[in-house]
Amino acid sequence: MKKSLLALASGTLGLGIAEFVMMGVLPNVAQDLGISIPQAGHFISAYAIGVCVGAPLITLISRGRPLKQILLGLAMIYIIGNLFAALSPNYWTLLVMRFVSGLPHGAFFGAGSIVAEKVADKGKASQAVSLMVAGMTIANLFGVPFGTMFSNLFSWRVPFMFNAAWGALVYFLLWKWIPKMPALPDNGMKGQFRFLGKLAPWLIIFTTMFGNGGIFCWFSYVTPQMIHEAGFSPANMTLIMMFAGLGMTIGNLVGGKCGDLYGLAPVIKFTQVIMILALLGTYFFANNPVLSVLLMFIGTAALFAVSPPQQLLLLQNSRGSEMMGAACVQIAFNLGNALGAYIGGLPIDAGMGYRYPALMGVFVVIVGLISVSIYVKREKMMGRAA
Repeated sequence: MKKSLLALASGTLGLGIAEFVMMGVLPNVAQDLGISIPQAGHFISAYAIGVCVGAPLITLISRGRPLKQILLGLAMIYIIGNLFAALSPNYWTLLVMRFVSGLPHGAFFGAGSIVAEKVADKGKASQAVSLMVAGMTIANLFGVPFGTMFSNLFSWRVPFMFNAAWGALVYFLLWKWIPKMPALPDNGMKGQFRFLGKLAPWLIIFTTMFGNGGIFCWFSYVTPQMIHEAGFSPANMTLIMMFAGLGMTIGNLVGGKCGDLYGLAPVIKFTQVIMILALLGTYFFANNPVLSVLLMFIGTAALFAVSPPQQLLLLQNSRGSEMMGAACVQIAFNLGNALGAYIGGLPIDAGMGYRYPALMGVFVVIVGLISVSIYVKREKMMGRAA
C-alpha cells in the first residue's frame, strides 16, 4: 500500500471508531447517563448530523486551499471532538460533542477521495478509494469491538479517549506522507453546487442515503438485538462486533475490486438486493444465534461493498466540484445513518422487539434500490443514444 493511502486509511480508521463505537457501547452510555437506549441512539444521529453540516460548510470554507492543509485541519477538529466527548458529564454535553466529532468526517472523505484518485495507478481508482475506506472497516474489525470490551471492563469513555490520542498519530502521518498537491480550482460558491443541477448525482445520493440507511435501521440496535433476541451475553459482543468488522473489511475490498471490473452502478444495485435479503433473514431468524451472526456478516459486508463505488461514482458525476461531490456521499451516508437510527428505534419504542428494526430497514433499502435502478437505466439509454 502506498504511504499516502496508509495515512488516509489511518484517518478513516479513527473516524470509523468515532462513528461506530457508539453502537457497541450504547447500553453502557444509557446506563451511566440515566437515559433510555432509544435516547442514547440520539448520539448516533448527532454524529451523523455533524457530518451533514460539516461536509458542505468545511468544503466551502476551505475551497482554494491545498488538499494536505485541509486534511490536517480536519484531523485537529477530530482530536478536539473525541477528547471532549470522553469528558462529557451529561446527555446534552455528549450530544454536542458527538455533533462536533462528526464535523470533519464528510470533508475528510471528500478531500481524501480526491487524493486517493490522484495517487492511484491507472484503472485502479475504485481500489485506491477502497484502501482509504479500509481504515473504517478495520475500525469495525478491531477498534469498535475492543472499544466495546473496554467499555464493559472500565468505562465507555475509554474508547473516546483512545480515539483522541489516535488523532495525534493521524495528524503526524498526514503531515509526513501526504504529498503536496495544488489546490483545486475555485469555481466560487455557486460552482461548488452546480453539479446538483443534474439528475444523476441526486440518484446516487438517494441510493446511498436510503440503501445504507436501511442497514442502519437494524445495525444501530445490533447489540440489544443480539442480546435480547439471539440470546448472546454482553460478554459475547466483542467477538460478534469483530465478526461484523470482518464482514465490512471483506465487503469493502471486494466492492472496490468489483467496481473496477464490472462497473460502479451495477455493483451497487446487485449489493442492495443482497442487503434486502439479509435484512429479511434477520427479521425472520432473529432468535437463531447462528443465523443472526451469519446474516449480520452478510449485511455489514454489503454495507461497505457499496462504499467505494458510491464514493467514486459521485466523484465522477461532480467534475469541477469534486470535493463537494465526494463529501456529498458522506452526507448521504450519514443522513441514512440518522434516518436509520430513528426509524429503527420506532418499533422498539412501541414495544415490538429488537427484530423489527431489520424489517423497517427492508422498506428503506428498497427506495435506494429504485434510485440506483433508475440511474442504471438512464446510463444505458444515454449509451444507446450516443
